[in-house]
Amino acid sequence: MRSRSYTLLVALVAGLAAHAVSGVGGRAWAAQPAATSAVLVASYAFDSHSGTVADGSGRGHTLTIVAGHGGTVRAIAHGAGRALAFPGKCTAKAVKVCPHVVLQTPGAADLNPGIRPVAYGAAVLLARNQTTKGQNVVQKGYSATSSQYKLQVDGLAGRPSCVLVDDKKPGIRLVRSSVSVADGAWHTIECRRAGSAFSILVDGVVRGTSTVPATLSVNNKGPLSVGGKGAYRDNDQFQGALDNVWVRIG
Repeated sequence: MRSRSYTLLVALVAGLAAHAVSGVGGRAWAAQPAATSAVLVASYAFDSHSGTVADGSGRGHTLTIVAGHGGTVRAIAHGAGRALAFPGKCTAKAVKVCPHVVLQTPGAADLNPGIRPVAYGAAVLLARNQTTKGQNVVQKGYSATSSQYKLQVDGLAGRPSCVLVDDKKPGIRLVRSSVSVADGAWHTIECRRAGSAFSILVDGVVRGTSTVPATLSVNNKGPLSVGGKGAYRDNDQFQGALDNVWVRIG
């Protein structure tokens, strides 16, 4: 018969595991890949910024705010810390005058996974009336001119999707979530690729799976971009708030 101390120990371990998944201080943290060989190559909590956002991974991939047409980001409360709110939906008839803002790092080789496993994600807050045909959360590279990995929230329904584009055989490979995140509440979204398996998770639950070529390689000189493509007209501006953006490779 098991002792009372053994039962208490099991309960304590279970409680700590649940706490690690839900986050500290009520913050929403994306579920992390289980592979022990995975390396955190970029991480952004947005708890402080002054034109730049430090990389919490320790690899020095500092984000710099790039804006156009008066675009700005502002800090908002999120649990025990802060998140960044991006410009809301622009109703101007001339899209070129809409505020644009994105956070970008310089291009760096260690942000390219090649054919290795890669996982990336963020916590997002998006209202039902803030959906558009295209909103980019985090990406590296561009689908039309280079290889790419990307997380986006596209369409009026607000269903997130993950994208991969090969560096030698262009063509968008996409896996879309079966559920929306555009409900005015915080959600974690995660994209995972390992070999030919490609999946998307919302709040730690797999909400879509797809198959990609095991040889698909993402290797480009583009920046890591958060909140859009860039500070120009066709930038697929994210309209809500973001927190805890991260990338793991391996």
